Amino acid sequence: MSFPWYQYYPSVVSHTIDVNEYSSVLDVLNKSLGRWGNKKAYINMDKALTYNEVDELSKQFAAYLVNECGVQKGDRVAIQMPNCLQYPVAMFGALRAGAIVVNTNPLYTSGEMKHQFVDSGAKVLVIIENFASNLEKIISETGIEKVIVTKLGDLLGFKGHIVNFVVKYIKKMVPAYHIEGAVDFKTALKAGADLPYKEPEATHDDVAFLQYTGGTTGVSKGAMLTHKNIIANMLQIYEWKKPCLEEGMETVMTALPLYHIFALTVNCLAMMKFGATNILVTNPRDMKAFISDMRKYPFSVLTGVNTLFNGLLHQDDFRNLDFSQLKVTVGGGMAVQVAVAEEWQKVTGCTLVEGYGLTESSPVLTCNPTDGTLQLGTIGVPLPSTEITIRDDNGQVVPDGEPGEIWGRGPQVMKGYWQRPEETAKTMEGDWLKTGDVGLLSPTGFYKIVDRKKEMVCVSGFNVYPNEVEDAIAKNPKVKEVGVIGVPDERSTEVVKAYVVKKDKTLTEEEVIEHSKQFLTGYKRPKHVEFVDDLPKSNVGKILRRVLKEMDQKNHPEDWKTK
Repeated sequence: MSFPWYQYYPSVVSHTIDVNEYSSVLDVLNKSLGRWGNKKAYINMDKALTYNEVDELSKQFAAYLVNECGVQKGDRVAIQMPNCLQYPVAMFGALRAGAIVVNTNPLYTSGEMKHQFVDSGAKVLVIIENFASNLEKIISETGIEKVIVTKLGDLLGFKGHIVNFVVKYIKKMVPAYHIEGAVDFKTALKAGADLPYKEPEATHDDVAFLQYTGGTTGVSKGAMLTHKNIIANMLQIYEWKKPCLEEGMETVMTALPLYHIFALTVNCLAMMKFGATNILVTNPRDMKAFISDMRKYPFSVLTGVNTLFNGLLHQDDFRNLDFSQLKVTVGGGMAVQVAVAEEWQKVTGCTLVEGYGLTESSPVLTCNPTDGTLQLGTIGVPLPSTEITIRDDNGQVVPDGEPGEIWGRGPQVMKGYWQRPEETAKTMEGDWLKTGDVGLLSPTGFYKIVDRKKEMVCVSGFNVYPNEVEDAIAKNPKVKEVGVIGVPDERSTEVVKAYVVKKDKTLTEEEVIEHSKQFLTGYKRPKHVEFVDDLPKSNVGKILRRVLKEMDQKNHPEDWKTK
């Protein structure tokens, strides 16, 4: 097979990477943390942790997990918190205990938490106290044996006491909860400091992360990302950014949550190899505080999704920042709109480089070059040691320029779905990953996304699966039938729209949305509800979402003009 995309590689970028550079993610941690020593690794709310401090604290946490929680190699440790200093300490500590990390969105409802904890078989959970009340409702239905609770300010020094007081008593962001036997995070660290720690053996084939994603069935599945997968994508990203970044000199603005695969691999791990300083933004929706951090810490790297960039561009304070240090901006998780990319370059003087990938590929498969030769409106070319083909429904490669499903392979592609061999077989063809996205090879030699083959809705970079939303809405006794699609939205690319057939004529749009709050986190809830007499169905009774979408385009053409 030929690799024509190599001609577009910057001269300093190798065509391949060597995954044997590291024996495991633990090897990555040991070498990077040791190499960068007293350099600042993470800053959150103006408090910094050096690489040495992260090294020490994560070993203490690992010692606690092994000695006090009985964590053994391969046990699952779930982590549920936003961007804060505790996250890298807990995540690295879990890996150093030999555990598999189960990243969990802190905004999940109790039902969503229960599914993930039960499906993964999580033994230990590290959770921020703001959401512990949701855990209380379902913990007895899971296999979780130990809960470690942290407060937002736990590693902020003296300032942390003030932050914790304000969060709990002034802003009232911590609902009352009681979890039998829960241990305080700082208590765990203190205990771990006096306990022995011995690094476990880990191989390339061992699973490092269970990153939950969905599929056409709507059932959230754990993608098994091995140590090899993570090392590979980290090295690929490092190689790809060599033209514009310098070791030991970079500051990364991390607004995307570290529990998301994009920030986990790109910001947390690849930037660690560069010896970069990560500015952890806990709540990027608080634009005033976010922009204040951007002003305070001149940043050279920014990653994000289209909605984040678009939101910033609508802030006058952002436009007045000094962007002289900014070297590269990377967009992923969702399509970057050309208009946003053009305005970004106009305002910041920095190109917005779009990449593409999936949770199942750790995540990056392709990216535009970072040396200024990018092509707007494309997802670039495959990363080193990565192959991309465009296939028809029979799995045959289509001629250049014709649309088809994007297939990708490389050392970053997952081992499979956790305990779901049937779902793995649907997604994998040998070592090829069938992405479910439709793309084509453009005349310029770069790849483009045409459409989504899967019926998922992409809200601000997060996947929403229609079956899950339909199931939640259908629990309302006033609902007869429901079909869910994604419709265009200027702020978040897409939002959820529900077509509902009433069982009770008194049912209102507000009732449908309010009811969904019991089962779905914010971005999954319907933002629009339309009532119809019946839903289009196949001859076996399956609701045809494709026809629903066509109907919506026909009846509401003004809403689809941005599509």
